Amino acid sequence: MARARKSPPLRAKSRWTPTTWLMRWSLVAVLIVIGVIAAHREIAPPKTYYMGQEERRLGRIAQDWVPMAQIAPVMARSLVAAEDANFCQHWGFDMAAIRTAIAEGSGRGASTLSQQVVKNVYLWHGRNWARKALEASITPVVETLWSKRRIIEVYLNVAEFDEGVFGVEAAARHYFGVSAADLSATQAARLAAVLPDPKGRSASKPSQALRNRAAGILDGAATIDRDGRATCFED
Repeated sequence: MARARKSPPLRAKSRWTPTTWLMRWSLVAVLIVIGVIAAHREIAPPKTYYMGQEERRLGRIAQDWVPMAQIAPVMARSLVAAEDANFCQHWGFDMAAIRTAIAEGSGRGASTLSQQVVKNVYLWHGRNWARKALEASITPVVETLWSKRRIIEVYLNVAEFDEGVFGVEAAARHYFGVSAADLSATQAARLAAVLPDPKGRSASKPSQALRNRAAGILDGAATIDRDGRATCFED
C-alpha cells in the first residue's frame, strides 16, 4: 500500500508587533540620516533650523556660502585656536577637555568643532539631554564621512557672527568690508573671538576684553601653524 505523502509544515506568519515596527522604522531613519550626512560631504547643507528662526524674527538674514579655497587660511587656524585646539587629534570628542570640564563641574570648553557643526546643521540650540544624545550619536558619523577640512568649511559657513549675520563671507563684509579670502590675521582673530557671544560682541568695535581675547587667538593660530596642528584641514 502506497505511503501517504506528508504535507510540508506551514510557515508561521511573522507577527506584527510595535517593537518590530519601531525597529524597522528606526533603521530607515538611521539610513536616511547617514544618506543626508554623506550628501553634505559635497553639497552645501540648507539653511539651518536656527537660521530659519532668526529669519522669521528679523525679516532677513545675511549668508553667502563660500568654499574653503575662498577663505583666508588664517581664518581656519584662528577658528581652531579659539574653539578646538586639538581638532586634528580627536575623532569628534576631546576626551581631555571633557575630563577637565567634569572635574571643574562645567561643560564649558568640552564641545568640539565637530559637535558644534552637528548642533548647528542638524539639530537645535538649547541645553537638554535629547539634543545632547542626538549630537553624541551623529558626531561620529560626521567625523567618519566628512574630512576635517569639510567640517571646518561647513562650520565657517553656518556660524553666527552677529545678529542675522551667518557665515564668514557675510561676516567679513559686514564688519570689515572685505571678502573672506582677504581677511587679515587680526581680522580673522577678531571674528573667531566673537563666536561664543555673537550678539554681544563686535569684531569691528571690539571691547578691551575682546581685543585681549583676539590677541591670544592670534598667537594660538600662529602656534598651530608652526607645530603642524593645521595639517588636517589645510592643503
